[in-house]
Amino acid sequence: MTTVAAYAAPAAKAPLERTTIERRPVGEFDVLIDIKFAGICHSDIHQAREGWGEAIFPMVPGHEIAGIVSEVGPGVTKFAVGDRVGVGCMVDSCRECENCLAGLEQYCLNGNVGTYNAVGKDGETTYGGYSQKVVVDENFVVRVPDGLSLDVAAPLLCAGITTYSPLRHWNAGPGKKVAILGMGGLGHMGVKIAHALGAEVTVLSQSLRKKDEGLRLGADHYYATSDEQTFKDLRGSFDLILSTVSAPLDLGAFLSLLKTDGAFVNVGAPEEPVKLNLFSVISGRKTLAGSGIGGIRETQEMLDFCAEHGFGAEIELIRADQINEAYERVLASDVRFRFVIDTATI
Repeated sequence: MTTVAAYAAPAAKAPLERTTIERRPVGEFDVLIDIKFAGICHSDIHQAREGWGEAIFPMVPGHEIAGIVSEVGPGVTKFAVGDRVGVGCMVDSCRECENCLAGLEQYCLNGNVGTYNAVGKDGETTYGGYSQKVVVDENFVVRVPDGLSLDVAAPLLCAGITTYSPLRHWNAGPGKKVAILGMGGLGHMGVKIAHALGAEVTVLSQSLRKKDEGLRLGADHYYATSDEQTFKDLRGSFDLILSTVSAPLDLGAFLSLLKTDGAFVNVGAPEEPVKLNLFSVISGRKTLAGSGIGGIRETQEMLDFCAEHGFGAEIELIRADQINEAYERVLASDVRFRFVIDTATI
């Protein structure tokens, strides 16, 4: 076992504090990673505050991990010491079910093992990236391409793949009109990726506060959802709307913005149930869907895609002792666009 410094929430809704945790010994197929950067995802806050249900404490959040391999097990074939790597939202799955065999480990029928707030096959609680080191099976590690610096690559392990996967699945590309709902950590990556895929991209945000940045990142159009005229002007406009918002929405109003056969896909996960009049989907043969992260193969594909197009996340680098302040700023939408912890400061 290796003792490493980390930041943990000792209990639900409690401020995170510096502590130490134990990492397991490097097994035959394990990779030991010196974590260099860890992104702060809104889902870290949901879980640390038990917004999505009962959680495991103490909790070390963090599933946007970028670092350097410092040791490998004797059976490891995919990585070597010194490699630049990343770890996302899961660190294991059953590897045997239909979905795992299809490269859809995120939808493992027996439940994947979360990078934190989960219990591994060894019965031990998993701890995430707000720490100095992590041990992960090589099959759940991805390679960070040389064209991406580790700090801007870290948020791609959640925010990048969470938007890339549905944009690819619903065929965002040339000739398609795509709206990104929300201009935060996920939304800004959705804009970049949809633009790089060749779609015509519209941002739908509560206000026009971030309009200049949205256009700079690749949006063709930018509208405020607080303006009722937006819903009149854009009625029947979009092939795909990707919602990154984690607050309850008037789904009927947004479904009215879809073309016939359009899809409204949720990647933001509100803590409360939402209401829906089913005529909103019956009229126009519309699809209301959801999407979670991506499999390991697709996550690697996403990293390579971002490197090929020359972009990572837009980040604000912080010290570990700023985590609690960062949480409050995320909740206040006061970040451009992803906080990343410099783990050397833990």
